[in-house]
Amino acid sequence: MLNVERKLEILESYPQLQRKNVSLGRVNFHYEDSAYEKKIVALHIHPNGNGYIYAGLLPNYETDAKGFVNIRDYSEADLRTLLDATIEAMSHNPDAADVVEQVPAEKKSVPVTLSSGGGIWINDEGHTLTLKYDNDMWCVYAGQELEMAFESRGEAGEYLQEEGFRPQGQAQA
Repeated sequence: MLNVERKLEILESYPQLQRKNVSLGRVNFHYEDSAYEKKIVALHIHPNGNGYIYAGLLPNYETDAKGFVNIRDYSEADLRTLLDATIEAMSHNPDAADVVEQVPAEKKSVPVTLSSGGGIWINDEGHTLTLKYDNDMWCVYAGQELEMAFESRGEAGEYLQEEGFRPQGQAQA
């Protein structure tokens, strides 16, 4: 088991991570260039050697409900492997790239282009809704009020289409 000083040295050796001291002598490390809203890579690195690394985007790690792995008994090699994989995974968000999704034919076979920032959706009467990625969810807002929240952009786009909305600037079908 690595002591806390060695864990901190390893974390500080990653120039893309920013150290943030928190309560009770614990330290977090943030990845500000994350392609996701999630920025915390290392959580509560404690003076007793306990701590957590985010692995919620990685397939081969058992995580807690928030996507973190306990690194108390990790070796340096295991810790670096996990950190490298986490930073790589957080660097590329496939949902953030422009995506064209095909809505099933029984609904409408109009391809919908969804941009990385969500955006304004409009219906035939001129009403608008805003699609925005917020707190790890795709949220649909009517003005300032949250109308619906979805885990994926595809679900949000499908809902908006079912309600008669299309991205602003897209021609009517």
